[in-house]
Amino acid sequence: MDNAQDKSKLKFGLVGKNISYSFSRGYFASKFKEEKLPYTYVNFDLDAIEDLEDIIKNTPNLKGLNVTIPYKQAVIPFLDDINKKARKIGAVNTIKITRYQKLIGYNTDYYGFKNSLKPLLKKHHKRALILGTGGASKAIAYALKKLRIQYDYVSRSEKKGVKFLYSDLTHEIISSYSIIINCTPIGTFPNVNECPDIPYDSITERHILYDLVYNPEQTKFLSCGDMKGATTINGLEMLKLQAEKAWNIWND
Repeated sequence: MDNAQDKSKLKFGLVGKNISYSFSRGYFASKFKEEKLPYTYVNFDLDAIEDLEDIIKNTPNLKGLNVTIPYKQAVIPFLDDINKKARKIGAVNTIKITRYQKLIGYNTDYYGFKNSLKPLLKKHHKRALILGTGGASKAIAYALKKLRIQYDYVSRSEKKGVKFLYSDLTHEIISSYSIIINCTPIGTFPNVNECPDIPYDSITERHILYDLVYNPEQTKFLSCGDMKGATTINGLEMLKLQAEKAWNIWND
């Protein structure tokens, strides 16, 4: 860490919207306590990404930020530089703030996803459906590419790069994609009775259902997968892995 900063007053934080439920604040508060580090972690709940400039200006000793929905793409124009991987992905979830107040963007979501999915993969897991097209989905696509898994996007509306609308999904399509990843906020607390609109009757024990949502722990999407014998995983392990990767970046 930079010697010019007072280490006892270093701050880290999360930038997002409606983030009172945040995993990051609790995770880092516990980490700082366990490791006896005198740092603080703050939620910056922003109505607009433009407010980030005031946060940077008015928060002394700010060393690093996590970025969550809906700002993973919107934050990019506010950065001074962006890491090569994050540039390829097109989304940022980690910002390092240098001693000269330069903001450098990174993406650790892809790392968290890739390393949490890898242990579940079997030979037949060759194709994936990505539900949603937001900032998180871009990191997922990048990780799948690195794992040599073919993927296609599903969205509610027609847009560039989207192969299927939800209304297009048939038994044949679901049968031919053995990994299905929910990158939307559907099913997040308190809307726990909601789930992506896919034909769950076509899910089998050969499928992996991965939900980036982690609150609740068992979403309706995952419950529907469990009932069909699929392998299911929520976003908690991914979050832990990406948080540790962010911590390494901030301390590098």
